[in-house]
Amino acid sequence: MSSLLYDAQGPRAKRRNILYTAGFLVVLAAVLWWVYKALDDKGQLEWALWKPFFSGSEAYSTYIWPGLQNTLKAAALSMVIALPLGAVLGIARLSDHAWIRVPVAMVVEFFRAIPVLVLMIFGLALFAEYTDVSSDDRPLYAVVTGLVLYNASVLAEIVRAGILALPKGQSEAAMAIGLRKNQVMRLILLPQSVTAMLPAIVSQLVVIVKDTALGGAVLTFPELLASASTMSGYYGANTIASFTVVAVIFVVINFALTSFASWLEGRLRRGKKSTGVVLGVQDTADIAGAAGTGAAT
Repeated sequence: MSSLLYDAQGPRAKRRNILYTAGFLVVLAAVLWWVYKALDDKGQLEWALWKPFFSGSEAYSTYIWPGLQNTLKAAALSMVIALPLGAVLGIARLSDHAWIRVPVAMVVEFFRAIPVLVLMIFGLALFAEYTDVSSDDRPLYAVVTGLVLYNASVLAEIVRAGILALPKGQSEAAMAIGLRKNQVMRLILLPQSVTAMLPAIVSQLVVIVKDTALGGAVLTFPELLASASTMSGYYGANTIASFTVVAVIFVVINFALTSFASWLEGRLRRGKKSTGVVLGVQDTADIAGAAGTGAAT
C-alpha cells in the first residue's frame, strides 16, 4: 500500500531493512556490553558506590533535593520573565515603525549572539559592582539574568517566525472587517501561531532547565549538577553513580515538560477545529460593527 510520502516497500526492501535493524541491535548490544565491562573493571558498579541512592534518604535530602530546588527556582524565574519578554520583543520586531523595529532588532541580535555563560559572568560582575545584592544571592541573580537575556532573544525570533508563517490572508481578512492592527495581532495572529510555535518554545524551555548547570560549573550556584560533585566526594568518589542519578533526574524533568507540551498542543489543535458554521452577511456586519466600536476587544 502506497503512502503520500513514500512507496510501499517490496520484499527485497523489507529484507534489507530487517538486516539493517538486526545489525544495529547487534552493534548497540556490543557498545552497551563494552560500557558495562569498562565500568565493572574500574569498580564503578560496586554496590557500595550505588548504595546511598537505594538505601536511605540522606543523599536526596542533603544534596539532591536542595540542588533540585535551586535548579527549578532558577529555571522557573527565567521562564516566567523570558516568555512574556520574548513575546513583546518578537511582536515589536514586526512593528511598522522603524524607530521601534530597528532598536529591538539590534537588541535581539546582540543578546542572541553572546554565549549564555558570558551573560551569566557579566551579570555576576554587574550585581557585585553596582547593587547591594548579597554574595549568597548573586549567583542566582546572575544565572537568571543570563538565561533571561539570551532566551528572551531566541524566543523573540520564534514568535516572529511563527507569526510570519501565517498566510497574509489572515490579517487581510481581519482588516477587511474593520479590525485595528493591535486587534489583528491579539485576536487573529497570536492565537493561531501559538500552536505552531509551541514545540519550538518548549525546546527552548528545556534549554533553560539544562543551562542552569552552567551557573553551578562557573558561578558556584548550588544547583543540581553542582550537588553531584559534592555528593560524589562525600560518598567515596562515586562519580559515575552520582552523575547518573542527576542525569536521570534531568531526563525526567525535561520529559515531563515535553509531555505536557504535547498534551497542550493536542488540546489546542482540537479546540481550534472549525464547527462548520457558515457566517452570513448579517454576522459579518455584526463583527465589523463590534470591531469598530471596540466591543471585539
